[in-house]
Amino acid sequence: MELENTLRQDSKCHGGVLAHLERLETQVSKSHKKLEEPQNAQALEARIHELKRLQDKLRAEVKQRQARVKASTANVEPDQTLEISEQEILERKQENMNAILQAYRFTGISGKLTSQGVCVCISTAFEGNLLDSYFVDLVMEKPLWIHHHSVPVFISLEEISAKYLQTNTQHFRFVLCEYLNTYSGRKHQADRLQSDFAAFLVGPLQRNSLCNLLSFTYKVKPEGQSFPFCARLLYKDLTTTLPTDVTVTSQGTETLPRMWEEQRAAHENLFFMKPLHQVFTTFAKKG
Repeated sequence: MELENTLRQDSKCHGGVLAHLERLETQVSKSHKKLEEPQNAQALEARIHELKRLQDKLRAEVKQRQARVKASTANVEPDQTLEISEQEILERKQENMNAILQAYRFTGISGKLTSQGVCVCISTAFEGNLLDSYFVDLVMEKPLWIHHHSVPVFISLEEISAKYLQTNTQHFRFVLCEYLNTYSGRKHQADRLQSDFAAFLVGPLQRNSLCNLLSFTYKVKPEGQSFPFCARLLYKDLTTTLPTDVTVTSQGTETLPRMWEEQRAAHENLFFMKPLHQVFTTFAKKG
């Protein structure tokens, strides 16, 4: 009720002040016309200066009343609405950033504020296994730029940052997280093949740094005589953990018996559908 009375009174005062301003402007206009009469020139000029002073004073009063009404409706002190310090703005930005970083932890992305900006940490995982972590140290300036990072050189960080860092930092983090996660997933599969299923391999596993091209020779049965196959797995899409192209051939034989040809075709389908170590788990169970 008190706020409503205040607003009503301020509104009335506001209207009275504006009416007064209009009367002053009318008097100023009339005074300008009378200046043309030489006998009263000095007196009229003094009167005009006085009216202008009153006009400026009333305009300042109108602004103060408007600020007071705005502050009353927000239920805060007028001084707080008229001026917010830079320190308060910075503190609010830090609070927002902390909230965002807290939310990102559930997606494998975390971080902490630094003196220059924020350090983003990306923790990778595959099939519930925690793998490697990487960090990107961002300087919060315009334009944003990367101060330090531990992203492998074969991940196209420069290309990703050029596309998204200045326009959408959230999308930049998620795209980078996707690239790192799928890289770690492919690497994890290759490592598991070498460590857990070395008995199935004939010779070393060959892979490039991105682990998006794998080639190896393997046997279906780790012991005894078994027909060897040569596999080549290509991951054209660097945001996937399953190959886009699979080629399985026989070693040293151009034409295969029907049974082995069927097995070769079945192996190709398995490599398309399952992670590498799961395929060899299937071989081990059948064996």
